[in-house]
Amino acid sequence: MKRAIPVLVLSVAGLIPLWRYTPSQDTGSSSATEAAAPASTPSVSSSGGTTTTVVAGSKLDTEKGPVQVEVTFSGDRIASVRMLQQPNHPQTTAAVPKLIEETLQAQSADIDTVSGATITSDGYKESLQAAIDARG
Repeated sequence: MKRAIPVLVLSVAGLIPLWRYTPSQDTGSSSATEAAAPASTPSVSSSGGTTTTVVAGSKLDTEKGPVQVEVTFSGDRIASVRMLQQPNHPQTTAAVPKLIEETLQAQSADIDTVSGATITSDGYKESLQAAIDARG
């Protein structure tokens, strides 16, 4: 009886992580993206000789959730990037500021993937590239 109680407690403690585990929803697709909506039409405004263009990138449905960015161009430069849609996931929340910072430094979609948020990073880069392409 003395051994039964610790064995039972440790067994239950070992099963709790299994009960709380929620696997990602695999759709059988080997690609990180399932569907990509086309990028939006650029909206252009001018003030003081500088043209500001805002373009939404493609919406991508990834395994973790939808990803879509909005890029603001000031002249020929990327002035800011904003996430319109992102997965509700801790790694995504941590990765987005890094992705935006790298985008502003590189001024392109040729940026590194954030470790631990590969699927979100790939969706971000694809949506970003679609917005850059839509701007022309």
